[in-house]
Amino acid sequence: MAGKQVRLFLVDGSAGGLMTAEIGNWTGHVLKGKRPELGAIRKRSEASRTGVYILFGTGEDDGRVAYIGESDDVGKRLLDHEKKKDFWDEVVIITSKDANLTSAHVRYLESRLVRIAKEVGRIPLVNVQGPTGGADLPEADASDMDYFIEQIRILMPVLGHDIFRGRASAAVAAASRGSAHIPLFEEAAADSPVFRIRNSKGIDARAQVLDGEFTVLEGSTVSALMRRTGKHTESTAKQFESRSLQHAELMTVATPREGTGLAELAKDVVYSSPSAAAAVVHGRASSNGRIEWISDAGQTYGAWEASQAEV
Repeated sequence: MAGKQVRLFLVDGSAGGLMTAEIGNWTGHVLKGKRPELGAIRKRSEASRTGVYILFGTGEDDGRVAYIGESDDVGKRLLDHEKKKDFWDEVVIITSKDANLTSAHVRYLESRLVRIAKEVGRIPLVNVQGPTGGADLPEADASDMDYFIEQIRILMPVLGHDIFRGRASAAVAAASRGSAHIPLFEEAAADSPVFRIRNSKGIDARAQVLDGEFTVLEGSTVSALMRRTGKHTESTAKQFESRSLQHAELMTVATPREGTGLAELAKDVVYSSPSAAAAVVHGRASSNGRIEWISDAGQTYGAWEASQAEV
């Protein structure tokens, strides 16, 4: 992928305040702000434009959730959401610098972004009804909006939100192909070969660096149980508890194989490091993922990573 120049501007000079984001040679404009700053947001010219917005907040289970919408006057719509929606604490507004986005364009964007968010499945949406627009743009306009979406997917992680980052699960993608004529979005870039962990107990997990994230892949067979081995030191005991929480989260997207102590992942799962991923896959407190993850060519993850530094 070609390099991108991203311009961030801190409106009030504070990292926690209003922020704008743009990409060179892209007509789009993004404004990010906290809910208490809604008054300042509504005073900005871009807030009165036609655009798409994403509300981020906390759901009933204390996890992050989002709501994607569109409006001909985003600021006015946000005022309505301030009165009627309690969950959100931050908003990202996506408009156009040249003010050329029409109602039809933003309905298309909303429809596509909702679909991508659901296919990736990283942040649940609280949208009660699915968008109905997005199917009636001329071919050239649809192509322009698809490029617009590609830039949005690049910018959102830069702004701290991974809602559109990653791959669709096979089941969700297949269902989507059967229900819509719009092509699937471009998948996350593969930055590494596929690495595997296999053992005699039936574990057969695959992982890959996708868009810069160490990702255990859908279809991997992992331990369905966390196992304590021997006596734990205080630090190991704490690590075991931490890994247990990660394993419990893993099992929410895995299907147990009855009587085997194993489970199969139904979607990709991202980890902060190959060692964290290896430990959870094995169901234990710790693992050295740099030597346990091995490619089909026999190269460990650590050796592959070192080879990248030498290029």
